[in-house]
Amino acid sequence: MTYTGITLALSKGRIFEETLPLLAAAGITPSESPESSRKLIIGTNRDDVRLIIVRASDVPTYVQYGAADLGIAGKDVLNEHGGNGLYQPLDLQIAKCRMMVAVREGYDYAGMVKQGARIRVATKYVNAARDHFASKGVHIDLIKLYGSMELAPLVGLSDVIVDLVSSGGTLKANGLVAVEHIGDISSRLVVNQAALKLKRNLIQPVIDAFASAVAGDVPA
Repeated sequence: MTYTGITLALSKGRIFEETLPLLAAAGITPSESPESSRKLIIGTNRDDVRLIIVRASDVPTYVQYGAADLGIAGKDVLNEHGGNGLYQPLDLQIAKCRMMVAVREGYDYAGMVKQGARIRVATKYVNAARDHFASKGVHIDLIKLYGSMELAPLVGLSDVIVDLVSSGGTLKANGLVAVEHIGDISSRLVVNQAALKLKRNLIQPVIDAFASAVAGDVPA
């Protein structure tokens, strides 16, 4: 039986937790937490709204192809995805962090750049890294990793990493230092363009409620 309500794609963890006040502002309460449930489709207090729990990097794909009508994804994920076919009406100002270039302590990053040396870069954010170093005229070899980025320069896999930094504690614990700021990251609301036309009466009030909450117009 085809679901006729709206489906919102979310990832577990920080984004889900920081989305809860926005959902509340739209009158939406999840029926259970994805941290304690094995369900991938979670109902809400509203029959016309459900949540699907997917990997953060998959949120734009689910929305792009219409498996979800809306989703919440970090700017980092959207940059890598390309954002094709996605309407991005709101910066939700949640899950904030910074995308940085980091190196092991003692590595002369500025000197290597000045010399025009070719630098090995480990990251899962290959598009962001490529664009950043191209804008600086720095030649790089990209090494794509999916986790434990901090290990790469410590064992000689790469000279630098490009990764998200929040407190900087993980870098410090592993003897790394951030040396260059690429950009500020926060999470965006993304909407399937066809769904917005077909289900505007359901989707637009959610967008409006989120916008009011972000602007601070909704009482805590």
